[in-house]
Amino acid sequence: MLNLSAEASAELGERLRAEGIAWLTTVSPDGQPQSSPVWFLWTDGSFLVYAQPRSWKVRNIRAHPQVSVHLNSDEHGGNVATFEGTARVADTVPPVHEQSDYLQKYRAGIASINMTPEQMGAEFSVPLVMTPTRVRVY
Repeated sequence: MLNLSAEASAELGERLRAEGIAWLTTVSPDGQPQSSPVWFLWTDGSFLVYAQPRSWKVRNIRAHPQVSVHLNSDEHGGNVATFEGTARVADTVPPVHEQSDYLQKYRAGIASINMTPEQMGAEFSVPLVMTPTRVRVY
């Protein structure tokens, strides 16, 4: 995974499959960074996030595609992973309710916010794909 050792890459790959929340940082049109917790799917070397059409995430990415994604640290502040790269609105990606891997990961979470997968797909209808160009693990 980018320039990581095989062991670090395997460990990070497992975290990317298992972690439920990541922090997506976008940049507003006036240059202000904004971080938001997001559900994500790691697929084909990229992060897939679904957003509401009028969200700042979508507006910011349209203005400035440069983003970062951070995984939470462990309880001691270690095991940090940060990704830098670019994001885009990915209109050809299937909606939430047709994305089986995403549903497998978040079906219980979707139910916990009193939504069906179809309702989630209707409300969070903009797929965003973030492709990392740099990863740091420390």
